[in-house]
Amino acid sequence: MILDSILGYEFPKFLNNLIIAALALLAGYILKVILWQVFHVSTKIWDSFVVKSITKRLNKPFTFFFPLFILNIATGFMNLDPVFRFEFKRIIGICIAVVIAFILINLIKVLEDYFYHRFDLSKENNLKERKLKTQLQFIRKFVISLIVFFTVAIILLSFESMRRIGAGLLTGVGVGGIIIGFAAQKSLGSLLAGFQIAFTQPIRIDDVLIVEGEWGRVEEITLTYVVVSIWDQRRLILPITYFIEKPFQNWTRVSSDLLGTVFLNLDYSIPHPPLREEFTRLLNEHPLWDKRVNVVQVTDSKESIVEVRFLMSARNSSEAFDLRCYVRENMIAFVRDNYPQSLPRARVEFQKTP
Repeated sequence: MILDSILGYEFPKFLNNLIIAALALLAGYILKVILWQVFHVSTKIWDSFVVKSITKRLNKPFTFFFPLFILNIATGFMNLDPVFRFEFKRIIGICIAVVIAFILINLIKVLEDYFYHRFDLSKENNLKERKLKTQLQFIRKFVISLIVFFTVAIILLSFESMRRIGAGLLTGVGVGGIIIGFAAQKSLGSLLAGFQIAFTQPIRIDDVLIVEGEWGRVEEITLTYVVVSIWDQRRLILPITYFIEKPFQNWTRVSSDLLGTVFLNLDYSIPHPPLREEFTRLLNEHPLWDKRVNVVQVTDSKESIVEVRFLMSARNSSEAFDLRCYVRENMIAFVRDNYPQSLPRARVEFQKTP
């Protein structure tokens, strides 16, 4: 045995194997510490966000990878029974497969960190950034699902019994394929709908939607469903195929800029120039108005009232809603205080009979 030849002392077989395993794990851990110290020093010399993200994301996975990798090599120097050696190496192989899966997943997170560092999602006009974020999130979830699937497949196929089951399934692939095809039809439909949404993008992360009669923002897009955050902090969960098959309103499809309207029903006697002057004054005094649109129009006339529309613009839907409420409240107060006779009223005509 290798330790006997080095130290000139005959160790028991169990102790010899235990010492070799411990030294292998220790050597792997020391190798990882040295490598990460090199990364740590390089971040001080070369201020790279990618290196910092790699150091942060891959620290834990490589803490397990290097010791397991060297332990796998060290099994060749251990005095083990052939059957036990085979089972022991299979267990190590399974552990290495799991750790590699975590490394790949964390590499994807490194790319995601770089995206969030490279693009500013908090700026006002972030249409391009939200488009890329939607695609990145969908691709990340899809690739992680593939990594988990193949890792589980590799682990299961390392067992002889599972390989026999797989061979048996292949002999009945005709009937089995038809059954699986029917069973997976909806899942495949959802997956294809997800790809369509990710790349044609009828919706994106943080888009403002009117869906199922609710106003909300797209909070999350998964492989199978979409989460819409409603204005009153509820969450509307919809299948991802909904946005391919049914109509909905997207208020931020091209831009977040939006027009807001306020309608007032007033009497025919209302003078229109004072309304326009007061409306302009209110907009000029309010910080939410983006100074693009300022229009007052009579949009309808009925038997007893006229409909006056106040049209304004804002940078996004939230600001447009607040601006509309402000204008509606103050225009009603203006009419009430200055032209109370022009508020809606019912006219009744009495005729004196002889």
